[in-house]
Amino acid sequence: MKLYTRTGDEGKTSVIGGRLSKDDIRVEAYGTTDELNSFVGQAVTQLDKELFSDILAELEKIQHELFDCGGDLAMLKVSEERPYKAKQDIVDFLEERIDVYIKEAPELERFILPGGSSAAATLHVCRTVTRRAERLATRLQQEAQTNPIVLKYLNRLSDYFFAIARVVNARLQVKDVEYERSALVFRGGKRKEDK
Repeated sequence: MKLYTRTGDEGKTSVIGGRLSKDDIRVEAYGTTDELNSFVGQAVTQLDKELFSDILAELEKIQHELFDCGGDLAMLKVSEERPYKAKQDIVDFLEERIDVYIKEAPELERFILPGGSSAAATLHVCRTVTRRAERLATRLQQEAQTNPIVLKYLNRLSDYFFAIARVVNARLQVKDVEYERSALVFRGGKRKEDK
C-alpha cells in the first residue's frame, strides 16, 4: 500500500459520505481535532509514568475519543448503519475528573499564564487548540448536520486540560505564574477558568 494516493492533488479530500474541498469547515473542524490529538501525544511524552499514571491513562483514553470525535465531524450524514461514536458518557467522565483535579490544585484567585513546567505548557497548548476546534465545530453545527455531543465534549475538554495543567505543576512543585495585572477573579475558591 502506498502512503500517497494523489487523490487530493486538486484540493479535495474524502470524508465519510463524499468529497469536500480541503478548506471546507468540516475538514477544518476534524483537522483541528487531529492537530489537538498530536499535542496530547506530545504531552504524554513529557509526563513521568509513575507520578502521573492517572493522567496518562486518561490522556490515552482522550486520544481515542478525539479520534471518534474526528470521525463524527467527518461524517456527512449519520445513519443506522453508521451511527455517531461520541456519546454523553465521555462528557460525564471529563466532568468527574475535572471536579477531582480542581480539589487537588492550589486555590485559584487570579488568571494564570500558560506555563510553569514543560508538560503543563503543552497541556495549555492542548487547551487552546481545543478551544479552536470548539469554535470550528460550532460553525459546522450552524451550517450542517453533526454530532452535538462533540461540541459538548470539546467544551469540557478545554476545562479538563486547564485543570490537569495546574495539577501537573502542583505535583512537580512548580508554581503557576499569575497574570500580574489580574484582579481577584476567582474569589471563594477553586473555580475553573472558562473563556
